[in-house]
Amino acid sequence: MELPVLKGSEAGADGRRLPSWMKRPLPSGDFSHTRSVVADSGVATVCEEARCPNLSECWSKRHATFMILGDKCTRRCHFCSVTTARPDPPAADEPRCLAEAVASLGLRHVVLTAVARDDLKDEGAGHFAACVRAIHETAPEATVEVLPADFHARRECIQTLCDAKPELYNHNIEMVERLRPKITPQAKYRRSLKVLRIVKEIAPQMITKSGLMVGLGETMEELHQTFHDLREVGCDALTIGQYLAPTRDKHHPVVKFYRPEEFGELAARARELGFLSVAAGPFVRSSYNAVEVFEESKRRLRMEGSS
Repeated sequence: MELPVLKGSEAGADGRRLPSWMKRPLPSGDFSHTRSVVADSGVATVCEEARCPNLSECWSKRHATFMILGDKCTRRCHFCSVTTARPDPPAADEPRCLAEAVASLGLRHVVLTAVARDDLKDEGAGHFAACVRAIHETAPEATVEVLPADFHARRECIQTLCDAKPELYNHNIEMVERLRPKITPQAKYRRSLKVLRIVKEIAPQMITKSGLMVGLGETMEELHQTFHDLREVGCDALTIGQYLAPTRDKHHPVVKFYRPEEFGELAARARELGFLSVAAGPFVRSSYNAVEVFEESKRRLRMEGSS
């Protein structure tokens, strides 16, 4: 059913009416401190670049997901609002600036993502690893979750990042296989599965995670198959969230708004397959409440190891 176009707080970025469960009050908290630290660091955040609906909530809690290697991506995906353009060279002082921002925010779990850098010889893997090491050195109590592009599933690039010893390696499958060629023409479904498999081969004890968007036109059967595919390559944790189109005309439209109970059913099905942790809901994003997903995965691993 086509939803009417509205303006104001009841409308999404694409002008469609948001269902009641997609509306919530603005949270209270120290939003300004996070904004100041992020601005002073000079490091981009995916919160801003991807127009995340959780920005106010997360920043009020002093949480932010940093996006390294610039704010221009070499790929064009029809669900994403990050700018596609020729990127600037990586900033040499970015690892230091990033680590100082993490320390200023007092983060205990850092999610670090990046644009795709197909223009670089190592696709940015070395810079990514340097940022992980800088955080570990400056904020040794913080755990680091990396969320890179696929590196074209090049083992040497994945090895470089794993050698920096992030506590969690996250790579999003994004959507069901049928939709990937149309919406993410430069990023392949099977290649993303290969990335997760290679991580487990290199670092079997490292927690791996992936994320799915729903509402793009997939079927329940396709989602269940995606869960199976992820488990077959050893993926430990899964996030499932509602897709929201960044703009009305330039991005893939929302085909369906999933109800909260449908997210509950999807989460139950995924847990049956053995994921250590599953976060599913209308506002769930790959980095949303990431520390809870990470800690649940660790706890479940310890329980399995002691049994």
